Amino acid sequence: MPRLESASSPKPPRPRAAGRRHSPLRGRRLTRWEAAVERAAASRAGAWLFVHAFHRIDERLLPLSRGRLSVAVGAPVGILEVTGARSGRTRRVPLLYLADGDRVVVIASNGAAPRHPAWLHNVRSHPGVHFAGGDGVRRAYRARVAGGAERERLWLLACDLYAGYAAYQRRAPERAFPVVVLEPRPLSRP
Repeated sequence: MPRLESASSPKPPRPRAAGRRHSPLRGRRLTRWEAAVERAAASRAGAWLFVHAFHRIDERLLPLSRGRLSVAVGAPVGILEVTGARSGRTRRVPLLYLADGDRVVVIASNGAAPRHPAWLHNVRSHPGVHFAGGDGVRRAYRARVAGGAERERLWLLACDLYAGYAAYQRRAPERAFPVVVLEPRPLSRP
C-alpha cells in the first residue's frame, strides 16, 4: 500500500527539462534549440566544425547581415579584426563574445585544441584591434589578457554564456584558456 506523506514533508526537486540548463546570465532556461546547438558545438566534432569550417561562412555572413545572422543561430557572434604578427595583413575571425559593460570578452579556446588559436598570437603582437558585434558596427579596441580574480569572474560568465567552454577545458586540461578583454579605444583627433 502506498505511503501517504504529510503536508510538511519536503517536496521532491522538480525534474530538469531534458538537457536544458538554467543560465543566470540570460535569467532563464535555455530554449530547446539553444541547448541542442550548445551540446552539438561542445562535442569534438562540433568544435572542429565551428573552428575549421563554419567560421568561413560566418566571415562572410556576419558582415552581409550587419551582425544579425550567424551559423550559431541565437548566439552572440562577432568578427574580431587583428593584424597578423608576421604578415601585417588584416585577419578576420568570427568569435562568440560576451559584453561586459562597454568591454567585449572573448575566449581563446580553439575548440579544445592543444594549442592556442593563431588570433591570440596576433592580438599579443598587435593589441589594437577592431570588433563588430551583434549590431554590425565596427569599433576600435585595445586587447589584453585578463588575469587573477578578473579572469575567474569573466571565465564563469563565459561558461554561463556557453557551457561548451567548460567541456573544452576538461578536454584540454594542460592549458588554461586565455580570457581576452577588448577595451574601447578613445577616438583619435585629426
